[in-house]
Amino acid sequence: MRTLLHFSENPRIEVFHPHVPTTANPEDRKPMVWAVDEEHAPGFWFPRDCPRACCWSIGNPLGEIGRTLIGMGGIMRMHAVESVWLERMRACTMYAYVFDAAPFSLYNANAGYWSATKAIAPLSVAPVGDLLALHASANIELRIVPNLWPVIDAIVASGLEFSIIRKANALPRASSSEP
Repeated sequence: MRTLLHFSENPRIEVFHPHVPTTANPEDRKPMVWAVDEEHAPGFWFPRDCPRACCWSIGNPLGEIGRTLIGMGGIMRMHAVESVWLERMRACTMYAYVFDAAPFSLYNANAGYWSATKAIAPLSVAPVGDLLALHASANIELRIVPNLWPVIDAIVASGLEFSIIRKANALPRASSSEP
């Protein structure tokens, strides 16, 4: 049985009702309940509004940019967040809700997103623990960077699989100043 999850800082959600996320694309304006599969769950080990850039290999040879992002120290997945979010990550108490997969349909295979159009009661909820330790125990390199945009640009150019979440909440791109 496939396990589907939803991550939240609220431990008291009894029923998830279909809604349209404020970040939804215009073509995604249908109310839905959202879940993620276990393989892609690490992309949600962050405070809700935290901008993050995640990349991973699916076994293809790594190009030069890919090698700078992953592959060092035996890791095959890297997540990056801005340093202004570090204290919030340390302080965050995140909960994982577990769903029965039956009412869900695969929405986006690359991202591991699943959706349902009816209200869903979770099977269980539990705290996930220390978010930094969770990354370490899963062998995910967590990079703390001053500005996320150079990492986002490198990830997009790398040919790696990736997920970039809440980039609208990232600091502005650093302006390039001529010396």
